[in-house]
Amino acid sequence: MKHPIRATAALLLAAGLALSACAGTTKKDDAGAAGESTTLNIVGFAVPEAANKAIAAEWNKTPAGKGVKFQTSYGASGDQSRAVVAGLKADYVHFSVSSDVTRLVDAKLVDPSWNTGPTKGIVSSSVVVLAVRPGNPKNIKGWDDLIKPGIGIVTPNPASSGAARWNALAAWGHVTANGGTDAQAGEFLTKLFTNVVALPGSGRDATTAFLGGTGDVLLAYENEAILARQSGEKLDWVYPDTTILIENPGAILTNANPKAKEWLDFVLSSPGQRQFVLKGFRPIISGVDTKGVEGAIDPNNPFPAPKKLLTVDKDFESWSKLSKKFFDEKEGLIVKIIAASGKAK
Repeated sequence: MKHPIRATAALLLAAGLALSACAGTTKKDDAGAAGESTTLNIVGFAVPEAANKAIAAEWNKTPAGKGVKFQTSYGASGDQSRAVVAGLKADYVHFSVSSDVTRLVDAKLVDPSWNTGPTKGIVSSSVVVLAVRPGNPKNIKGWDDLIKPGIGIVTPNPASSGAARWNALAAWGHVTANGGTDAQAGEFLTKLFTNVVALPGSGRDATTAFLGGTGDVLLAYENEAILARQSGEKLDWVYPDTTILIENPGAILTNANPKAKEWLDFVLSSPGQRQFVLKGFRPIISGVDTKGVEGAIDPNNPFPAPKKLLTVDKDFESWSKLSKKFFDEKEGLIVKIIAASGKAK
């Protein structure tokens, strides 16, 4: 990075990205007409907070959403999921990975049929990108450049962050989806985590650390990079030849306010998805206008097709199987690699 981050950049980040530096930060969004009593409790991972707020503002303009207010809590996906199990009030949850909803199903807080609809429970999507300093001074072109000596990487911790799991799966798939073995993928991840200089608790915390001057490369959601630019930050990003389709789930709790179903219907509608698009997320339904996305590399073609796009179902079987294989607290392959690196707190 040629120039230090200015103090004003930190202020822009706080205002534009609506930072949730700590898991479980709770706030009240007073949207809608005064005097209405309906309040929906939204619990989510940190990254989509700005998008959900924009969707709520649009929904409040409709008859179904008129007067509805929101109590929100955002933080690291895994931490938020565990908090709901522990008693954090929620009508609707929006997590990074499906396994965080499965935890609520196991606790009998979400119906087992939550993922049987047309979008299979997915409400937002993105891809993993490699965010770099303006002008890409380290000349990062793809995954293999990240394991070179002298490259400092920022990525969140898979123990708490769903974003971190997507990042790790994309890196693993870079090897295995291109003819490599699991052993070779493990060697690659070992080298990658050797270069990790920060392992924050959430995807948003990782973005904050990178924008504050830490590291040379940030493993990030595409939408995080776009949102950072919308907030006045200076960064570029690279689409690696192989990346993964990030699919973020949303679900209504079994004891939710009846209005929560109408909220979810709007989230999945074209107007709802358009608000996701404007904040840098890829739409999950067809027919949504994707032009005019401020902050994208090309605002009128904001979501270029990757050369090879991995998916959980096609390349990793399912979240239940990959969670056990890679992220089991004791035997997970990636958990072991991070533990051996000494980078996890």
